[in-house]
Amino acid sequence: MRIISVNLNGIRSARTKGFYDWLAKQDADVVCMQEIKAQATDMTREMLQPDGFYGYFHYAEKKGYSGVGIYSKKQPDAIIEGLGIADVDSEGRYIEARFGNLSVVSLYLPSGSSGEERQAFKFSVMERFMPYLESLKASGRDVVVCGDWNIAHREIDLKNWKGNRKNSGFLPEERAWMSDLFDRVGWCDVYRNLHPDATDESYTWWSNRGQAWAKNVGWRIDYQIATPGISSRARNASIYKDERFSDHAPLLIDYDTTI
Repeated sequence: MRIISVNLNGIRSARTKGFYDWLAKQDADVVCMQEIKAQATDMTREMLQPDGFYGYFHYAEKKGYSGVGIYSKKQPDAIIEGLGIADVDSEGRYIEARFGNLSVVSLYLPSGSSGEERQAFKFSVMERFMPYLESLKASGRDVVVCGDWNIAHREIDLKNWKGNRKNSGFLPEERAWMSDLFDRVGWCDVYRNLHPDATDESYTWWSNRGQAWAKNVGWRIDYQIATPGISSRARNASIYKDERFSDHAPLLIDYDTTI
C-alpha cells in the first residue's frame, strides 16, 4: 500500500504544474492533500475524481483558503469530515477515510507565522486535538495521519534551527507537544523511523523567500504519523523533488499491507 501526502498550496495551481500527470504514474493507493484552497464550485472533474480514484474533500468556509482532501483507489467504508470542533472545522483541516480497521487522515494544522493571534489559535488547536489523537491511538485501529503539521520536531528537521528557535514552527512548546505525541501517547514518526539520521534530504517545505529552494534551506513539517502496528509495516519512504507542484514536496511511504 502506497500513501502519498502533499500540501498543494492550491489544487488549481498544482494542476497547472503537472501534479495530475505525475500522480497517474505513482501507483498510489491513498493520496492525502492539504491546502487545496478551493470550494466545490471551483473543482473540475479531474480534481474531484482523477482517473482510477475516488475523491473526498473538506473545504474551508473562507474562499481560497486551507481545505483538505483524500483520493483513494478503493472506495472507503466511511468518510469523516472534521473534528467536531466548530472553529477548526470551518477552516477545513481534517478528513478521515476508513477502510476496514485502517484509517487514513489528511490533516492541515494551522500555521502561526502570520502573527500572535494565529499562533494563539494554533496552540488552541493543538491543545484540543491531543485528546482526539489519544482516542484514535486507543481505538485499536491502524491509523496513519498524513499532512502538514507545521512543526519541525527536532534540530535535524530544519536547516537553520539556531535562527528559528523563537519562530513559529520550531517553538519549544510546539516541539514539546510533538514529543509528547510520540513519547507519551505512542504515535510513530514513520519517515524518521526509516531514516533516523537523514538531514538535508528530509526537508519537505522551503520558503519562497531568499532562494531557500535553491540553497536547500528547508524544513521537515510534512509527516505520516502512525500507530505502531501500521508503522512497523512501513518499508520505504521518500520525498519527491524532481518536479515542484507547490512550496512543499510530496512524501511517499510504502506499507507492507493492503486495503
